[in-house]
Amino acid sequence: MILLIRVEVLDKYDSGSNVFDQKRRLERLSGRPCLVLSHTQIALESVQSLKPRAIVMSGFGTSFSEFDAKTFWPLDDLVKLTDLPLLAICGSHQLLAHLFNYDVRRVGHLSDEPMRRLRPGEPDLDGNGFFREQGFHPVHIVKPDPLFDGLANPFFVRQSHYCEVKKLPDDFELLASTQSCRIQAMKHKTRLLYGTQFHPEGYVERYPDGKTILRNFLTIAGVL
Repeated sequence: MILLIRVEVLDKYDSGSNVFDQKRRLERLSGRPCLVLSHTQIALESVQSLKPRAIVMSGFGTSFSEFDAKTFWPLDDLVKLTDLPLLAICGSHQLLAHLFNYDVRRVGHLSDEPMRRLRPGEPDLDGNGFFREQGFHPVHIVKPDPLFDGLANPFFVRQSHYCEVKKLPDDFELLASTQSCRIQAMKHKTRLLYGTQFHPEGYVERYPDGKTILRNFLTIAGVL
């Protein structure tokens, strides 16, 4: 079984169909059931009792200011103490960095970290004055890793973000970058904890590299 953790505030938890699409894609790729839980339902002991083979943390676009930071405490325990392979996507990639860069139980709240202000003539896609990576972009591998087996350099994956990880956690190494966002992928130095700013689950027929990345993660995790 694969555990898909839906990171989102509760009033948005059941909105949209993308989490079901992610669940079905993981099930089709792995041949195993995928259980979806809210991050507010997570506890280290309950995850251990479920005995998943791998964990995926969903992307999210909600500002960190809308979350109660206390709801991240169980996730902090999970990512710090579990030996399960884990892939954190987009907003969860940023959250993973926050959890290792700060003491989430003491900071009180977490902050968004936009890439940069818009330059003259650039379109304002969100109406907030910040640059956004949107659509399929080339991502450059800066450190070879089994996560990228079978891919060209650069590979093409879906982007949908205006925030990024500003500081690579000390326990992580940089794997991939774009011109606009340096920390596109990272990995813990001694554990199977991955973060991707891009959306590997957002692959399409014309740009299938995200599918290869998900399959590689499931292979690394021993699911395939």
